[in-house]
Amino acid sequence: MSLRYSPYDFDVHNDPYPHYARLREQAPVFRNDTDDFWALSRHADVLAVLRDSSRFSSRNGLRMEPAFWGPQAEQFFSFVAMDPPQHTRMRGLVARAFTAHRVQALEPGLHRMARQLLEPLLEAESFDLIADFAGPFPTDVISELVGVPEADRAMIRALGMEIMYSDEESTDLRPEAVQAIGALIGYYTELTTDRLRHRRDDLLSALLDAADGDDRLTPEEIVGVLILLVGAGIETAMLTLGNAWHAAGQHPDQRRAAFGGRIDDWISESMRYDPATQTQLRTTTEQVELHGVTIPAGQRILLISGSANRDPEVFANPDTFDLDRDTSASLTFGSGRHHCLGANLARLELRVALREIVDAVADYEIDTDNAKRIHSSNNRGFAALPTHVTTR
Repeated sequence: MSLRYSPYDFDVHNDPYPHYARLREQAPVFRNDTDDFWALSRHADVLAVLRDSSRFSSRNGLRMEPAFWGPQAEQFFSFVAMDPPQHTRMRGLVARAFTAHRVQALEPGLHRMARQLLEPLLEAESFDLIADFAGPFPTDVISELVGVPEADRAMIRALGMEIMYSDEESTDLRPEAVQAIGALIGYYTELTTDRLRHRRDDLLSALLDAADGDDRLTPEEIVGVLILLVGAGIETAMLTLGNAWHAAGQHPDQRRAAFGGRIDDWISESMRYDPATQTQLRTTTEQVELHGVTIPAGQRILLISGSANRDPEVFANPDTFDLDRDTSASLTFGSGRHHCLGANLARLELRVALREIVDAVADYEIDTDNAKRIHSSNNRGFAALPTHVTTR
């Protein structure tokens, strides 16, 4: 039987890792003619491409769906869908505002937000981790970071959840999600206009003030960065929390270790073992030879980081969930010039969320019969994770 692989395949969504193993072994450079892409699945190859932005461009974006792929990609992905020198300029200006100090200063507030969300859930002892906590929490975190007024945060939370993938039998962006994105663009445009007149101690004001000589971000560029945060700062955090919860739920020994204080190891191994972002795209700028295969210029290259993180050449017993593992070679946050700028914020969010849960919960069970996965060409996670907890 011929080897087949598509990121749109629901069998892949249910369990992609056997598919990845076959790709690594049989076709490290895999061609899908139907969906018009080449896939790389080995750690060494994915890493090399991530670090080679001259031959592998980001200008067409990260996802293959027609709405996202092409010259318009930067409308959704901001500087992540740019190459130098545009990327260098944009990322540099954003980094001046998105500092480690600003992220660290959020921690006390994040603990308060997590406890407020968890309190009624823990009293009930049964809840949907995704809808009731993993979705709302990072949405509130981004609102706090950006400087969204308290009175508007419930609306932003509702719009953010509308954009998140559902368990519907389609990978297409739902009309309701498109409308929610439009509403967020309108809201952030108005908020940016307000901050132009009245600065505050928040990321939005810092983005307006970020400068390299006379060069500053335009209001339109700033709104683009804020929309990027919806996906990079909300959706990915939601899915990662769910995947970490599910992985520990399936491995009692490792769950006990995690609940025994090894929160950071739980986070790192979860992101290697079952990362929220499974793939990302590049476009070849010239003809490339790899493993005896010639890839022409102008081709879509699907980098399967979810496969790279299970490559046995790098990780011993890669299909084992093991908190003792060295995860330093994980490609969850990328590598090279597009290494995730928000990695510190992501780890802080996850650490706070899981610490607050562990402090209040002795153990938990997931209702796996009613758990529901999302359907996405590049992300992996849950739309619903019904959970029963035993509180301390």
